[in-house]
Amino acid sequence: MLRIRDLAATRTRYGYFRIYILLRREGWLVNHKRVYRLYRDDGLSLWLKRPRRDVSAANRHRQPAALAANEMWSMDFVSDALFDRRRLRALTVVDAFTREALAIDVDQGIKGEQVVEAMTRITLSRGAPRTIRVDNGPEFISKALDRWAYENGVTLDFSRPGKPTDNAFVESFNGRLRDECLNTHWFLSLKDTRAKIDAWRRDYNESRPHTSLGWLTPIEYAAAAAKITAK
Repeated sequence: MLRIRDLAATRTRYGYFRIYILLRREGWLVNHKRVYRLYRDDGLSLWLKRPRRDVSAANRHRQPAALAANEMWSMDFVSDALFDRRRLRALTVVDAFTREALAIDVDQGIKGEQVVEAMTRITLSRGAPRTIRVDNGPEFISKALDRWAYENGVTLDFSRPGKPTDNAFVESFNGRLRDECLNTHWFLSLKDTRAKIDAWRRDYNESRPHTSLGWLTPIEYAAAAAKITAK
């Protein structure tokens, strides 16, 4: 029970089943029903308000799924603030297949040239993607990013106006970032913000079990997919 409390205290937005997965990874021979009972009895249960969905959402066309790492990246921006209300902006980049958080670049303002710098840095370590899904923000329709995409053979796939679900992978990721990191920390400076967010990003990639990946972490899933591709 103490370990459940410890995990719930350090990962305040994890539900009981994700904590159960972490316990099993640590070697605890415990049944998920027992974890749920202890989790609930100790008052650790999460209450998530579910928004009502428009009826038309049932007829929304599903996006084609990425079938390999680097086939499709998704990127977007998240806004927050320092403790003194100075504005912060974070560029988030996610691989749509492995769900890896490739980058979370934080500054008080991010221009198109800085987006290109982030793309160049990521590409140096893992190669360029085939497609990047973005919205129609000024940083993404900039000449700088358009030129980078052309020179690297990358297609920029723009969301339809008013359709954030067109970029659902990064929207979901941004929700996790806000829920598990931005809403649980005070940010004292730009340096402090970058350190805390990057620590969360590493934990997300290396330690956080992901439901859509069969409870593997993004790093584990990427490694398993690479082995299958290599055969």
